Amino acid sequence: MKAAVVVFPGSNCDRDLAVAFRDAGAEVEMVWHKDTALPEGVDVVGVPGGFSFGDYLRCGAIAANSPICKAVAGHAERGGYVLGICNGFQVLAETKLLPGALLRNVNQHYICRNVGLEVVTSNSAYTEGYNAGQEITIPIAHHDGNYFADADTLDRLEGEDLVAFRYTDNPNGSQRDIAGILSPNRRVLGMMPHPERAADAALGGADGAALFRALTGMLESA
Repeated sequence: MKAAVVVFPGSNCDRDLAVAFRDAGAEVEMVWHKDTALPEGVDVVGVPGGFSFGDYLRCGAIAANSPICKAVAGHAERGGYVLGICNGFQVLAETKLLPGALLRNVNQHYICRNVGLEVVTSNSAYTEGYNAGQEITIPIAHHDGNYFADADTLDRLEGEDLVAFRYTDNPNGSQRDIAGILSPNRRVLGMMPHPERAADAALGGADGAALFRALTGMLESA
């Protein structure tokens, strides 16, 4: 399985994401935001956390207009897998690969701590390593993680089983406690918590490792 990790000016979780993919058995290539094409044979694109372009304008808005994002969108439209974490989720919302927006946390403060998540669905390549209803602990680190969408969109996400994760104790005001969502074909996942920071027990927790193992295993078997 081959993964590409996109790097923007201001990315700071790109190497962590690459390590998590490699530890799960993937071959990984780093891709600069000014590149116009993804490497040959890429199965999944990782859009990492950080502060792309200093979060100027809106979080993820400038990054979404980088040349590589056209290739990422094309990859997704062809049925490829895309994982956006934290700032990566913001980028995916700005590119319209996922619905909704990530607003300022309700307490107006940056939050950096472990949080509890409920795995809402195990019906995706990302979450099949968990049981639906399972609670896991994953860190967050964001100032603009408050997920917002109109009521019809929220109803559709819930009705079509596209909510991947919910906060067990909502830290940022996200509507309906949403922490991560899937695209209609279930191949694009955006989530604010950082599973790549919880993929090694020696570094404080490994609840995120199952996400990378499940994705790698599914793509290798396919």
